[in-house]
Amino acid sequence: MLDVNRLRMLVELSHRGTLSAVADALSYSKATVSQQLAALEREVGVALLRRVGRGVQLTPQGNVLVAEAIGILDRLEHAEVAVAESLTEVTGTVRIAVFQTAAHALLPPALLSLGERHPALRVDVTESDPETSLEGVASRDFDLMLAEQYPDHQRPLKPELDRVVLTHDAIMLGRRAHDETDAGTALRAAADEPWVLEPAGTASRAWAEQLCRRAGFEPDVHFEVADLTTHVRLIRAGLAVGLLPDLVWAGDAPTVALAPLPGSPRREIFSSARRVSAEAPSIKAVRAALAEAAGALLPE
Repeated sequence: MLDVNRLRMLVELSHRGTLSAVADALSYSKATVSQQLAALEREVGVALLRRVGRGVQLTPQGNVLVAEAIGILDRLEHAEVAVAESLTEVTGTVRIAVFQTAAHALLPPALLSLGERHPALRVDVTESDPETSLEGVASRDFDLMLAEQYPDHQRPLKPELDRVVLTHDAIMLGRRAHDETDAGTALRAAADEPWVLEPAGTASRAWAEQLCRRAGFEPDVHFEVADLTTHVRLIRAGLAVGLLPDLVWAGDAPTVALAPLPGSPRREIFSSARRVSAEAPSIKAVRAALAEAAGALLPE
């Protein structure tokens, strides 16, 4: 009978591409991963990997086994869900990947609620960018993730993951001084200001640049910072202007002047889980608590 742990290593290799990445993801040494995959080849009786330069590639037979192994792992996960559904108490551990503002605004009230309602449930939280989180859920590093979706910027869809919209939050222009200019005027007036934006390559940065270009200018980015708390401090000090979503305030009063943007854009906040485990009582409980927290902060 084939070893399930070895099958998972093979699936991880198909996702991650290198033995080193598999070793890091599963907390093994690279040598151990290589030995276990060699043992799997002996069990199957055919070559599953071939050397390509300094790396490895799956053979056609390796790809066939990966497809079957994914089904086996899904069935095992489904069995775990079935057992959990038979219990009268929500138990287990849910591993969540979240982006910064969701961790800042939604997690504290959600976790407090879960602690009161389901004391036997453990929630482990990792801050992660949405792109990494999606891959992490697909490869079973996480059970659930929260991500953001900016207007007209669709994130990649993975058929093995579901997608549940949690809430929407408005995005405003943050600046130190307040005036009564309308949305279009306020943005164009910021054309000559220093800007703070998230790093290049992020969805928020791409969206912000397109917004400014539609207004007729290229933002003069003085600060590339992932931490939105730093954005707020720079804007409050008068050192920059930037784009701030409602969740950054976590229900508190804004500490900078906010001006509307053309079209009143809103960011979508959604969660994704593997479809095979989405009905697990633990994941449903976490999603319900997050939805309650979101509803209290940002009523639709």
